[in-house]
Amino acid sequence: MSVLRIATYNIHKGVQGLGPVRRLEIHNIGHAVEQLDADIVCLQEVRKLHRREERFFTRWPELPQAEFLCPEGYYAVYQTNAKTKHGEHGNALLSRWPVVSQGHEDMSDHRFEQRGLLHVLVEVGRRQVHVIVVHLGLIASSRVRQIEQLGRFIEREIPRKAPVVVAGDFNDWGAKLRPVMNKLGFEDFIGERVVTYPSRLPLTQLDYVYARGLKPSGMEIPRGRIWWRMSDHLPLIAEFKV
Repeated sequence: MSVLRIATYNIHKGVQGLGPVRRLEIHNIGHAVEQLDADIVCLQEVRKLHRREERFFTRWPELPQAEFLCPEGYYAVYQTNAKTKHGEHGNALLSRWPVVSQGHEDMSDHRFEQRGLLHVLVEVGRRQVHVIVVHLGLIASSRVRQIEQLGRFIEREIPRKAPVVVAGDFNDWGAKLRPVMNKLGFEDFIGERVVTYPSRLPLTQLDYVYARGLKPSGMEIPRGRIWWRMSDHLPLIAEFKV
């Protein structure tokens, strides 16, 4: 039996700070992603492009952020969720294992938030694992409807006995969505107090890795100054027995 190591990380578009004092952190995040040593990395708030930031930062990467962050030998998958005046951003997945296919579904619940899910089928050894990357809404009722939509998507697109991972920024203060995910057959690792937000002084867990058909076996959260400087979220790494 082997262990599948899956990380989720909201990278805050690779930039920290506001206005003229904002700083580019995407290069540091690139090194950090390698340090996670995860088989699969699920990323949220990933820039494909942003014309204003390209002009502001002299070291803005020429590649889209998903490709820029992809460690050597990994596969990168990206899907836009939101288009804005200056560019677009969305979810991404970086995989040590080969990617078989990818899909996307719009999860926007109202006109003020553009949301979506990224669905990637990964070949883990001799077994195929479905991975869904999400970034749910800021409004509690929206999140409930988005989880209901997620359940319908899984029922429609994924075989019942296939292993599935759902990871991302759930914006779920107080783990209120955990009972709903449990009803859908998903579990996450529940151990010591887990807090991922805000990164400088973590108070709550907004980031989760749930799985169906895989047994949670461990979890860790990198901490320290280097991590809270790069994003307002800390990464969460979950391990599952395969």
